[in-house]
Amino acid sequence: MPQDLFPPPQNARSLIVRRRYGIRAILLGSAASLALALLTGPESRALAEAAQVQTPAAIAPSSFADVVEKVRSSVVSVKVKTTETADASEEFEFPQIVPGDPLERFFKHFREEGGRPHPKPHVTQAQGSGFIISADGYVVTNYHVVENATEVSVSLDDGKELPATIVGTDKKTDIALLKIKEGGNYPHVDLATSVPRVGDWVIAVGNPFGLGGTVTAGIISARGRDIGASPYDDFLQIDAPVNRGNSGGPTFNAQGQVVGVNTAIFSPSGGSVGIGFAIPAETVQTVVAALKEKGLVARGWIGVQIQPVTQEIADSMGLKSAKGALVAEAQPGSPASEAGIKSGDVILGIDGERIDGPRELAKRVAALGPGKKADLIYWHDGAEKTVTVKLGSLPEDKEARVRPNLKEGNDVFKGLGLALAPASSIQGAGNQGVVVAEIDPDGAAAQKGMQVGDVILEAGGHPVSKPADVAAALAEAKKDNRKAVLLRVKSSDGTHFVAIAVNPAS
Repeated sequence: MPQDLFPPPQNARSLIVRRRYGIRAILLGSAASLALALLTGPESRALAEAAQVQTPAAIAPSSFADVVEKVRSSVVSVKVKTTETADASEEFEFPQIVPGDPLERFFKHFREEGGRPHPKPHVTQAQGSGFIISADGYVVTNYHVVENATEVSVSLDDGKELPATIVGTDKKTDIALLKIKEGGNYPHVDLATSVPRVGDWVIAVGNPFGLGGTVTAGIISARGRDIGASPYDDFLQIDAPVNRGNSGGPTFNAQGQVVGVNTAIFSPSGGSVGIGFAIPAETVQTVVAALKEKGLVARGWIGVQIQPVTQEIADSMGLKSAKGALVAEAQPGSPASEAGIKSGDVILGIDGERIDGPRELAKRVAALGPGKKADLIYWHDGAEKTVTVKLGSLPEDKEARVRPNLKEGNDVFKGLGLALAPASSIQGAGNQGVVVAEIDPDGAAAQKGMQVGDVILEAGGHPVSKPADVAAALAEAKKDNRKAVLLRVKSSDGTHFVAIAVNPAS
C-alpha cells in the first residue's frame, strides 16, 4: 500500500506536546487525590473543590456513550416514496430515420396523427431522519423530508420497518409530524425546556447517506441564525458534523434532551464543513402542538411589508436608535391598514415590549395567532403612538410582481448615479411615481440596492410624479441639515424604503 495515503500530520510535534500536557494534568489530579487522603477538615474540602475544577472531566465529558445508549432507540430513519410523472407537454424528439428503413412508415404515420409517447409515472425513494416524541408513536421530522410523499415508513434502531401517516406539516418552519400506524409502547425522548447556551455540548444522531444511527458531537456555535429560509428563521448553529440524510434528526444536549432538529447545512461542496443549522426545541414544541391538534399552524397576521431600520433611516426620521420595523407598505384591507398604520411608520414594539427588528415582530405576531388583539407601539410623523390591532390569519404567499418594461430616461442626478423618468411616460410602469431609468453601478444609489426599473413613490414623505419632485426633496433635506432623505421605492421584490445621503461621498 502506498505510504502517501496516510501521511504523517504536519503538526506531529504539537500533537505530542498536547499529549504530554494531558498526561501531566492527569498525574496532577492523581497526586491531589493522594494528598486528600492524608488530610482532613477544611483543608481537605478546599483541595477537593480545587481538584474538581482542574480535572479535565469537569470541563468536557470523557464519553457520550451513556447519553447515546439512552436516546439511540428513539431515533428513526424516515423512508419516503413519491410518484412523479413526466411532463406530457414536452416535445417528443423523433429519431432520425434513414430513408427506406422499415420504421420510416411507422414514424410517418405517428407524426401525422400527432401522437406522442404516453408518460408513465415512476416511483422515487428518499431517506431522512426523525425521532419519536411519545410512547404512542408520534415522530418529528422535516417537512422537506416528506414533501410530496405518497408513502412513508420509519425504521427503528433494531431494523424493524413500520408504516406511518403524516399528521401535519408546516413548510414555513420545515417541521412535519408523523404517526406510526402500529400501536405499541415506543421508546421516546423529551424536548428540552431550557435554552442551550453558545458553547454547550450537543450530540447529533441521524441517518446520513442511509447508513443508519450515526452519532456526531460538537458544540452550539451560535443562536438566532437567519439563513433566509423563512421570516421565522431562528436556527441554532452547531459544529457537530451533519450530512445528507441527517435532515429531521435530533440534536441532543448532554442530558439526552432534544435541543433542536437538524435541518440545513452550509456547504460549498455538499458535504459537512462543520456549519449545521437546527430548529430550536421551543419552536418545535409550539409547531408540533398545533399540528397534533389541528394538522396545521395558524399564524397571526397584520398585513404589512416591513424592513430593518438602518442608522441613516433613523437619522432621517428623527428616531433615537436604529431599532424597530419600518412599514414599507400596509396592504389594503389588512388589520394594520384598518388600524391606521401607514407606509413610513415604524413599529417599535408590541404589547408593551420593544422589538429590535422585523424578524422579531414577525415572530411575535405569528405566535399570537389569528383573532387575538395586540397593542402596537409605532412612530408616526415624529411622534410615538399606540394602537390596538385585531390580528388576521396569515394568507398564502403572493406571487412576485413583474418588473416593468423601461426605456432610457433623462435627468441624471449628479452624485447619486441615477437617471429618472416619470412613471406615466414609460410603458408598463403605471401612473404613480418616478422610474429609475438608468443607474451607475458604482453610484451611491446602486450601493443602496436600487436597480433599473425601481419606482420611487415618495421622497421625504411626499408623493412624487416627476424627477423634479425628487430633486426638491433632496434640496429640502439639505436645507434642513439632514444627512439623508428617505425614498419609498417599489421594486420587483415589493415596496421598501431607501435612505439616500444628501451629500454622497464622491
